[in-house]
Amino acid sequence: MLQANKLSMRYNDTLALKDLSFSVAPGEIFCLLGQNGAGKTTTINIFLGLLKPTSGEALIDNISVTKHKTARSLIAYIPEIVQLYGNLSGIENLEFFSKLAGFSYSKKELSGYLNQANLQEEAHHKKLAEYSKGMRQKVGIAIALAKNATYILMDEPTSGLDPKASVEFAKVCKDLSANGVGILMATHDIFNAVNIGSKIGIMREGALVHTADTSKITAQELQDLYIKTI
Repeated sequence: MLQANKLSMRYNDTLALKDLSFSVAPGEIFCLLGQNGAGKTTTINIFLGLLKPTSGEALIDNISVTKHKTARSLIAYIPEIVQLYGNLSGIENLEFFSKLAGFSYSKKELSGYLNQANLQEEAHHKKLAEYSKGMRQKVGIAIALAKNATYILMDEPTSGLDPKASVEFAKVCKDLSANGVGILMATHDIFNAVNIGSKIGIMREGALVHTADTSKITAQELQDLYIKTI
């Protein structure tokens, strides 16, 4: 389980996170909603080990992220803009980053990960410079799969995607969930949060002020609650 246990983060006189607690179980998709500055990205950066919280703990399978670097081997990260090498093909990027993480795969296995991420086969050997944002995300997801990540952290993953790419992205996320991968997603996209997520958390000024099960709330109800909250 991925857990935030009373996380607080202070930048000089600004309290960016306030006693933040939540958990993401294997196979669960937890979507964090909130305005810019609400603390979503700060939360993700703590789990990535890029920031050390002022107090509290970020735990992955009961291992402290700040105390044990091994915890980070259990996670993968997909940012808003996936940074890959434009002069390499999709399969070459996947092979490079897999080896960087200590894994070595055959071309058939690499193609299998790209297929699992729903990247069409004719794109596997095309240069990344020719890829759309949605296609780049799929390579990012394939890298997460190749790393055998137990949890995937995503920051604004649906930003800039066209409707078709958003539908494809939702399917991939649900497939990952069905295979037991936990996902923590920071997003502004209320519709996709309801469509993709299993749980929703609304943040304001560093605090988690509402949580909801997506099976018990509609997009309109979530939008009304979000507007009232912010």
